[in-house]
Amino acid sequence: MVDLPRFRLFDEPSPLHRLPRFSAALGDRADVWIKREDLLPLAFGGNKLRNLEFLVGAALADGADTLVTSGRRWSNHCRLTAAAGAVAGLDVHLVLSGPPAPDPAVPGPGRRLMEILGATVHQLSTAAREEREAMVARVVAELRAAGRRPSVIGVGGSGPVGAWGQVLAATELFEQAEARGLAVDAIVLPSATGGTQAGLVVGAALRSPTTRVMGVVVARPAEELRPAIAAMVVTLSTWTGTAVAPDAVHLDGTQLGDGYGRPTPDARDATRLLARSEGILVDPIYTAKALAGLIAEVRAGHHDDQAVVFWHAGGVPGLFEPLDD
Repeated sequence: MVDLPRFRLFDEPSPLHRLPRFSAALGDRADVWIKREDLLPLAFGGNKLRNLEFLVGAALADGADTLVTSGRRWSNHCRLTAAAGAVAGLDVHLVLSGPPAPDPAVPGPGRRLMEILGATVHQLSTAAREEREAMVARVVAELRAAGRRPSVIGVGGSGPVGAWGQVLAATELFEQAEARGLAVDAIVLPSATGGTQAGLVVGAALRSPTTRVMGVVVARPAEELRPAIAAMVVTLSTWTGTAVAPDAVHLDGTQLGDGYGRPTPDARDATRLLARSEGILVDPIYTAKALAGLIAEVRAGHHDDQAVVFWHAGGVPGLFEPLDD
């Protein structure tokens, strides 16, 4: 097993518990559980804290004094990078691709949280990837010219170093499941940049090879996402010394709708069902679409008599973002 530099951001595992009323609402065809990554302790929680333990660890090992990353104005990763930087004593610069919140005089909740956490925010007017990358390069150049030592973290904190935290998350899950006498047949999660899914695929291969990991596409088409996940799986499996089947990357592209950040009717219905049966909230950008995918699979009979874990990745502040309908 690889030994990567790590900066601890939390000590306790995120909760794993059963969703009995939610399962009943789906006809008790599957025994649905939830992994509450949204309850990790910093800044409204979220799975990206696991990536950031190793990304911040790598930055500190390299002597960095500033973190630079990018995302949309509702980015779970950007908010948590700001929080991780605060805990580690690192400055944070965030490049947020547009469009900004509808009223420029009133920043959206995501940006307000990032700024409360101490991050310097560079807001762009468009979502163009080229413009975002150019601004990141400009910020890094300006920091270096000022004598700072920036460390650049990719969008979503993905890549093998960040995804290593998700391998450990899978190990945590299976330890919790074993303690409960639970055999996990499937894990369903939102998949945007692919790092979480890559880590869970490798972690499952290491601890429970029969568990199927299904990523519900929420940001870009499956044909673009699959090779990115597969490449990370190759590296992570080398680090663990674990063989991973070539067909282990499963993607559900049916819930993307009109695209990233655009709500769908099925996602809204899924949000209401979980909230009204279990009192748990999910965001409309990532997690609600994955929940809609899980509901569709259960209703179609794909998980009959199975134990399924829904991976609540966090991002609940996205509920308060003004989004295009």
